Amino acid sequence: MNTRPDQPLRLGTRRSKLAMSQSGHVAEAVRAITGRPVELVEITTYGDVSRENLAQIGGTGVFVTALRDALVRGEVDFAVHSLKDLPTAQPDELVIAAMPKREDPRDALVARDGLTFEQLPDGARVGTGSPRRMAQLNAYARSLGKSIETVAIRGNVDTRIGFVRAGELDAVVLAAAGLNRIGRADEATDLLSVDNVLPAPGQGALAVECLASDADLISALGRLDDPHTRAAVTAERALLAALEAGCSAPVGALADLLADGQIVNEMRLRGVVGTLDGSTLVQLSTTGPVPQSYDEAVALGRELADEMLAKGAAGLMGERSL
Repeated sequence: MNTRPDQPLRLGTRRSKLAMSQSGHVAEAVRAITGRPVELVEITTYGDVSRENLAQIGGTGVFVTALRDALVRGEVDFAVHSLKDLPTAQPDELVIAAMPKREDPRDALVARDGLTFEQLPDGARVGTGSPRRMAQLNAYARSLGKSIETVAIRGNVDTRIGFVRAGELDAVVLAAAGLNRIGRADEATDLLSVDNVLPAPGQGALAVECLASDADLISALGRLDDPHTRAAVTAERALLAALEAGCSAPVGALADLLADGQIVNEMRLRGVVGTLDGSTLVQLSTTGPVPQSYDEAVALGRELADEMLAKGAAGLMGERSL
């Protein structure tokens, strides 16, 4: 880290309204900690310019690679990612210096006429770009005795909500955290309970990443870290990594911290994997002491993944050829 106090720290961010908002919040916090100016450096990623379906262009990593390349080249000092966009493998030359306190991890429904999910008519057209959401939304609809048509969509928040406003779709599903961060939480007509739809691993959390060699910056950014968030998302991402090795089905996961009064003493990790039509889901949970280390959090995630694979998770969409 260049230690001249008047030298701005350069924060790499995607150009979307949501990314700029997330990065702006982090920039303010870093300014307060370091007393240094922070400037946003806008970087266009492959995921921003490609119009292909996210599942087809590889999903994870498409919003991240360009930011990481800029870090390695020294064009930016640190970067802010939505944690759910990060591949589970961490490059040796980079470190996630902070995971700030997580926003609401739930999925939000934005439906016509103020409808909740349970009020959607049979055959409603529901837009999402996420196979994980498709699997669980179809299963949720089936549990209510109806069917929906899930429609693959791309685009930013405005584009997606626009499909509903224009009457092309009955509803779309987005991350509640994203709506909250851009000040549009009131547009959600329903917040989907995690008992019905588990979020993507890491959903609602941010990752602040910098060079592993920059000890001063790691130390400064570390003051933004929330240990409970880190423990939870580490377990969720370990579950995802273990399932990715054995199956290609969409994965949902959430680690809850369970409190006895004011004392947080246990963590419950839930995972789900299923077929896109929602006809088959493998959904399991495990509860244990709150992990006190990275290795303990990873072990919790791997343990649940092994149980899910033993229950047939790998066979839901075919074994991935390794």
